[in-house]
Amino acid sequence: MRGTDGTGGVPGTPSVLRAMNDRAALELLVSQGPLTRTRIGELTGLSKPTASQLLGRLEAAGLVRTTGNVTGRPGPSAQLYEVNPEAAYVAALSVDPGGVTAVVADITGRVVGEERAAADGQDSRPTDGQDAGSATARVVTAAVDGALAKAGLARGDLHRVVIGTPGALDPRTGELRYAPHLPGWHSRALLGELGDALGVPVVVENDVNLAALAEQYEGSAQDHDDFVLVWVDEGVGAAIVLGGTLLRGATGGAGEIGYMPLPGAPLARGGPDAAAAPDAGGGFQSLVGQPAILTIARDLGLDPADAAEALADQGVVDEVARRLATGLAAVVAVVDPELVVLSGLVAQAGGERLRVRVEEELTGLALPRPQLRISDIEGDPILTGALRTALVQARDVVFDTA
Repeated sequence: MRGTDGTGGVPGTPSVLRAMNDRAALELLVSQGPLTRTRIGELTGLSKPTASQLLGRLEAAGLVRTTGNVTGRPGPSAQLYEVNPEAAYVAALSVDPGGVTAVVADITGRVVGEERAAADGQDSRPTDGQDAGSATARVVTAAVDGALAKAGLARGDLHRVVIGTPGALDPRTGELRYAPHLPGWHSRALLGELGDALGVPVVVENDVNLAALAEQYEGSAQDHDDFVLVWVDEGVGAAIVLGGTLLRGATGGAGEIGYMPLPGAPLARGGPDAAAAPDAGGGFQSLVGQPAILTIARDLGLDPADAAEALADQGVVDEVARRLATGLAAVVAVVDPELVVLSGLVAQAGGERLRVRVEEELTGLALPRPQLRISDIEGDPILTGALRTALVQARDVVFDTA
């Protein structure tokens, strides 16, 4: 795109410098809330006239708006500026075997609508006359449309959609792998169908990877560039971040530790695409996933209603910690992270008692001794990560005034 000065946007030219200043000001307004022209100038190093010109451009472009005045201080009141929340909207979705949860947020990150759409129960492999991909697209659009309607919006208001799913898209084929338990999501054409249905760019990302991004942004891993997030819930998985970069692997399967063979667990011989249990019937997940927690409790003579209730018993916590430590030791020995974050229902239900016991059990199992923390993200970390990803991608486009 050519700059208004005819330079074609060459780095260092006035148009590029203006765009850089615009972006810096917009990011400040997002992170710090309403600011005066003077404060924006102080934070960016711009003169008052330049800051005034910048705000005039952004206001004319519909990216900022005035929102009252600063009062209670000597001298004339100063106008406050904020990012115009209506500049763009994004949707973040979390997928599970039961359906899809969608939230819609404005460009500032404020959630304005939420909807849950149930899965239709269609098998993951279409048979004659079936179109599983299209059926899945209908569930996704129902969730998005419902969230938009609650916000008084329509599909045309959306700028970006990010979907968190179990498993991972194989970058070579575009097919979702490592999620045989997710009906309707295995069509290689699904990503294109979702984009066509919603009319905006769609990104499908592994749900545990998104939870790790949430931890990087506002959780336990904010100050760490090398960490592993271990998700222990109905399923088990991990996200590996090294040097601040998410490790994906050749097929997108880096971190699929639910399949990892461990002593005491049957081998997961069905493979990542077998139409069977999420862990193909074995591996690490068969030791510490929610069904395993219930089995542990019943072996101890308990009859809990769910895994969270089972983890109220110290005996259950002790056994889960022993099993978790064995799996974590294998991960730590290979990756050597500075931090391990435990997330998911099992980690949350076990809490600090579980963390302490896992830390004790890790002693002697692995030479590296990473810090061990329980996730402190409020709400659904998968949706938090998906929303964060959608906002970053949308702002890269919407806030680019070059």
